[in-house]
Amino acid sequence: MTTATSSAPSAAASNYYGASPLIRTLRLGLAASERIWPTLGVRAAYRVFGTPLPPKWLNRSQGPDNHWRREDWSYEHASIGVYTPVVVPMDAPQVLLVHGWGGHAGQLLPLAKAVAASGFTPVLVEMPAHGRSAGSVSNLPQFARAIDYVAARLIQQGEKIKAVVAHSLGANALAYAASRGLPVERLVLMAPPASPHEFTRYFAQVFGLSERTRAAMQRLIEAREAILMPLLEPAAVGPRIAQRTLVVHDREDRVNRFEDGVAYRDAIPGARLVATQGLGHRRILKEAAVLQAVAAFITQP
Repeated sequence: MTTATSSAPSAAASNYYGASPLIRTLRLGLAASERIWPTLGVRAAYRVFGTPLPPKWLNRSQGPDNHWRREDWSYEHASIGVYTPVVVPMDAPQVLLVHGWGGHAGQLLPLAKAVAASGFTPVLVEMPAHGRSAGSVSNLPQFARAIDYVAARLIQQGEKIKAVVAHSLGANALAYAASRGLPVERLVLMAPPASPHEFTRYFAQVFGLSERTRAAMQRLIEAREAILMPLLEPAAVGPRIAQRTLVVHDREDRVNRFEDGVAYRDAIPGARLVATQGLGHRRILKEAAVLQAVAAFITQP
């Protein structure tokens, strides 16, 4: 593991949507609806774009075990799962851990173990439409609102939140929430994507959608969420982030480019980028050296 000081060559294009019978079926369905009824095609694309894959029921058995207490908080038209250890150290500050798109709380258990070993109380946050949480669709702005809501509710209950650690889309959402005044001391962004707009282009390419349909889908998302996608990107949010920030990104990440992490490092005042090699997009969540670096960053005075 090394500390990056400059940008690396462009990584491979995202491979979030792998080839599968489900993806092929959805591609055929979207193509047919786009051709037969363009308005329906836009709405169908909006629905598929907002549906986490793989389906959340596939991951329910991988959630935290009986050493964790789960609370199900009603939120918007869905719910948020909040996991805390059954045994909690007295007065230990909390660290919120947030998964990415299509992820679940179980992916965060190695991080939680490292956080607990450093003297903090890990809190796993499972987003709407993910894991055991209610809901079938979600999006980046909702992730950001959910992070803000969980932090505010815990603080109201008298908890002190030391840091928030978030992966992938959760990291993008965390940066946006922090730029709007999230009351925590430190941020860790793991494998963040830099551009929701570019992801809509990738989505359209995978599912064979025209630029007209893609653009209409983007406008529909922006209108319903009341935010333009460029305002979620590093150049827009970074200068407004006051917290000390650590970015962790693998040079061979094939879901979110390494340059995305560099963009956050460059946009956030004083941010530091830790670059890894050969871990890809998800293995950074359990690599011992990465966990040690994250714990050390949170622990520093």
